Amino acid sequence: MGIFSIKDVEAVSGIKSHTLRIWEQRYGIIQPKRTDTNIRYYDDEDLKYILNISILNKHGFKISEIAKMGRNEINEHILKLSSRSNRFESQIKSLISAMLRFDEYAFHQILTTNIIQHGLDQTMIAVVFPFLSETGLLWQLGSIHPSHEHFASNIIKQKLYVAIDGNVGKLTSNPKRFLLFLPEYEQHTLGLLFANYILRARGHDVLFLGQQVPLVDLGKVSGDCVPDFVFTILTAAHVHVDKEAYINQLCEIWKDAKILLSGAQFLTGDFNYSSQVKLIHTMQEFINFVDTITQSGSLEKRN
Repeated sequence: MGIFSIKDVEAVSGIKSHTLRIWEQRYGIIQPKRTDTNIRYYDDEDLKYILNISILNKHGFKISEIAKMGRNEINEHILKLSSRSNRFESQIKSLISAMLRFDEYAFHQILTTNIIQHGLDQTMIAVVFPFLSETGLLWQLGSIHPSHEHFASNIIKQKLYVAIDGNVGKLTSNPKRFLLFLPEYEQHTLGLLFANYILRARGHDVLFLGQQVPLVDLGKVSGDCVPDFVFTILTAAHVHVDKEAYINQLCEIWKDAKILLSGAQFLTGDFNYSSQVKLIHTMQEFINFVDTITQSGSLEKRN
């Protein structure tokens, strides 16, 4: 059973601590537990209940109305909301709740259900990446610790590994060759794994080098690998490199390839990019770019 402070609940639900206390006193909406030293805390069921209240409140339900509902009625409203355009918000909150409880079964179930209903592409874009953004905020606030992040990211990676494995060797009639890697000291692999899946699912040829690849090793690979596109991501703020010089070196190593760059460290830099470089601001933009290449390749082949 998880034990959460009122600050944890505030960080996850978005309901301010003083607001939650007012709701407790005025509407009796929930009764927190107390430690032997009279410090309030909330358990797993409390957190799930408060998350549901938060979702309904954000969708226009007054707290006075919610207070009159039973938990089953609240759950029914949540299910109705899940069929609307903003249906993924409840899925994201449910993933956060499962992560905080280290509930592996629930986390897997939420992901699997979304993948079956919406496909892996949309699940990653609409659920997983927003979930990771919220997780990052919770980490900054001190509401979660690294083990929470490792728990969630490793389950997500499992889903991606299975999807990637299912597309190995699947090539279109006119595939493009992509080289994927993360720079030295960069360890955030989920975006690169997702890119690997996107490319393989669309029938392109991928050389995936993974994380923390030194620039000198890339130079050694260049003789054996002639890619059409090179894709890398730099997110980690602690990585101190001359990013403009680094980009110029990539362009020099692969003069005939298009260099695709993503991640906060590349996107926020004030650099003079050559026409050889293309910035990828979101994974949806990456998908659109790859789909355009795939379609144009098919047209070229037919012509």
